Amino acid sequence: MRRRRAEAAEHNPGRHSGIRRPTVPVGKRGNCALPRVYRSGLNGAMRSGVVAKTGGICLYESVAADVARLIDQGAFLPGQRIPSVRALSRQLGVSIATVIEAYGLLEDRGCVEARPQSGYYVRRRPQGRPGEPDISAPAMSPTRVSVSDLVMMVLRDAGNPNLVPLGATIPGPELLPTDRLNRVLAAVARRKGALGSSYAMPPGCEALRVQLARRALEAGCALVPDEIVTTNGCQEAITLALQVTCQPGDTVAVESPTYYNFLQAIEVLGLRALEIPTHPRDGLSLEALRYALDQTPIAACLAIPNVNNPLGGCMPDERKRELVELLAKRDVPLIEDDIHGELVFGDERPKVAKAFDRRGLVLLCSSVSKTLAPGYRVGWIAAGRFQGRVEHRKAVHNLASPTLPQLAVAEFLANSGYDRHLRRLRKTAARQMGQLAEAVVRHFPQGTRMTRPQGGLGLWVELPAGSDALVLYDRALRAGITIAPGPLFSPKQRYRNFVRLNAGQWSARTEAAVAVLGALAAELCPG
Repeated sequence: MRRRRAEAAEHNPGRHSGIRRPTVPVGKRGNCALPRVYRSGLNGAMRSGVVAKTGGICLYESVAADVARLIDQGAFLPGQRIPSVRALSRQLGVSIATVIEAYGLLEDRGCVEARPQSGYYVRRRPQGRPGEPDISAPAMSPTRVSVSDLVMMVLRDAGNPNLVPLGATIPGPELLPTDRLNRVLAAVARRKGALGSSYAMPPGCEALRVQLARRALEAGCALVPDEIVTTNGCQEAITLALQVTCQPGDTVAVESPTYYNFLQAIEVLGLRALEIPTHPRDGLSLEALRYALDQTPIAACLAIPNVNNPLGGCMPDERKRELVELLAKRDVPLIEDDIHGELVFGDERPKVAKAFDRRGLVLLCSSVSKTLAPGYRVGWIAAGRFQGRVEHRKAVHNLASPTLPQLAVAEFLANSGYDRHLRRLRKTAARQMGQLAEAVVRHFPQGTRMTRPQGGLGLWVELPAGSDALVLYDRALRAGITIAPGPLFSPKQRYRNFVRLNAGQWSARTEAAVAVLGALAAELCPG
């Protein structure tokens, strides 16, 4: 990838030697110069300040966004060469390095491709861009949850190494710094001696909590180490949060669709779920939640504002603020899962809803399972006013989380280039998401729709009406493929014609599996 970009940049006029200049005069039809709509659009953006670094958006991200918008509008067609690095640099008055970064970002997202000794071109897409699923419209009434048997079946199949893992959203081992983390673990074990085998009683390993508090600042959240309790992964954090905010029989408001392990926890704890309509990009409908709060006693709201699972959307910051304030007025706790918050596609991680919490009603839960090591089971919760109850429940559950993995993660966060690793991981995840989406467009039946994830590893795919995801699951399993069928993501097992696919692992084998899955999906289409 880097070599292709370098070769494309070498061809594009700039500070590189041996540059070939265009032979067609600027402004003539058939060259790769800026079309009139492009010049006016981006010059207007410059004049209006869109391309400046404002609101946490980097200059190259703004340039990339404007070029992507023009591609979507047809200013540059599939297969057409886009302006050279130097031409765009001169037109916008930005550095060549900025343009190279912008084009690299577009390449990671699958919008353009670098051709050696030629330049950058709009990637050809096999079909028109499919539409997005509509905002969900569940029946807004509390219901008992019954998904455990289905969830356990899917989890067992997801752990089968003989199946192509298109179900569980797990990063491929090549995406994780496993060797470096193992070296850190070994060094910490030697250096800390008996400390590594001692109990890290609640609230947990102090060194880790210090690092987590520092990183929380990037999410707009001012925490001190004593406000954090370490857990066995994010799932335990969510379960503890439900236990300290709810009693058996209570109702929990959840996004629809929502992560199936949340539903399993709600079921085991004897709670009821109330599905709230959720937009694929903007998240939970505040209007629908407000109505639900007026109609039904709700003990807690469980949501994923950043990189929703399975939709992949990010709630805008102002909507997060409104969500926190809406619930606070009614003294309803918000349980916030931010496990994918650091896996957003871009350089700026979004704020957490906890950043707007003024009354200690937001219980922020996360882990390193998607960015460092799923098997380390290192998670945490910042529980606000529920801190004491969480510590007590944690001690009753399992006394403490394993100490050595906590120490190793703390050391890695402090000294092993975690931010550099995150930048690479985000770019790779964005590229693989683009590859997966393109493969779905190519191989799935006409009428398939999908989300536009803003981060994470999951792609939510809507099959044509009348398709049955559970039947597809069985047929895919016989073909050596595992997927996550849509009914998993609803307490009433809705979303019968939806599946979630994993972009965390990509290879020729994976791409071939998507082709097989698309053919199986086509066989299930009515008519």
